[in-house]
Amino acid sequence: MQVTITAVGPDNRGLADPIVHFVTSRGANIHEIQMYDRDNERVFAMLLRIEWPGENSSVSELRDEMNRIGEETGLEIRTWSRDASDRPPKVAICTTYRPEPALAVLRAIRDKRLNAEAAVMIGNRPTCRGVAEQFDVDWHDIGDEKGKPDNDRMVELFDEYDVDYVVLARYMRMIPASTCWRYAGGRIINLHHGILPSFPGPRPYEDAYSHHMLTYGATAHFIVPELDAGNQIINQSSFTVFPGTPLEEVKRMGEEDNEPACIVEGLRRVIERVVELHFHRIACVDTPRGR
Repeated sequence: MQVTITAVGPDNRGLADPIVHFVTSRGANIHEIQMYDRDNERVFAMLLRIEWPGENSSVSELRDEMNRIGEETGLEIRTWSRDASDRPPKVAICTTYRPEPALAVLRAIRDKRLNAEAAVMIGNRPTCRGVAEQFDVDWHDIGDEKGKPDNDRMVELFDEYDVDYVVLARYMRMIPASTCWRYAGGRIINLHHGILPSFPGPRPYEDAYSHHMLTYGATAHFIVPELDAGNQIINQSSFTVFPGTPLEEVKRMGEEDNEPACIVEGLRRVIERVVELHFHRIACVDTPRGR
């Protein structure tokens, strides 16, 4: 079964050795290994994607050993596998102002169009609390009065609810690199309200409108620790307007219709394992993996 191991902690020598030595000594195949060494921050991070021979040892036993290594090395190690459980994957939905993407995801889960469980909703603004309450999903506001999020609390909640995937449903704050490292390997999915790479940034509707575009869109993509590290686009959807359509109408069409459809389809592809993230790039999986 496929297992992803991430390790983050203070930089030092030989941090990767005990992890790699243990998994290979137990017969694991290493499919991907990436290491991030931040000299200026004195931070070490590693991603290891392996094929674990479950007949010899369970993922829970592997996790226990990784936790032991983490205690000895000072690393924060997470051991995660979609193959280790028959339950639907748990999803954390993160929001700021716009309720439509989160609402679309929750409706798709309710209607069985997404085989997932909405474990928790997290916001840096209280705007979407009512959406969580409507669907009886636990809600946590991690923002201060100015909307500045408590990123450490966010990580605590991801772990507390044992989430498999994090969905940034128009969450309008940058995710710290340290959080990306902790959930690397295709576990964080972002909805960007513009067509990438043409219109990045926080105001893609306005930017496209200023270029007299008639086609607008949204992009669902994986978040990776390194900016501009490769091709991480899961799904893109677009819509066309007539010349002279006011910007307000363009944004209404995008925010109320196009963006929600984009993130639901993108999340479906991830949950059904149509796509995965390998070496910072989208990998199309020909045959769905067994559960």
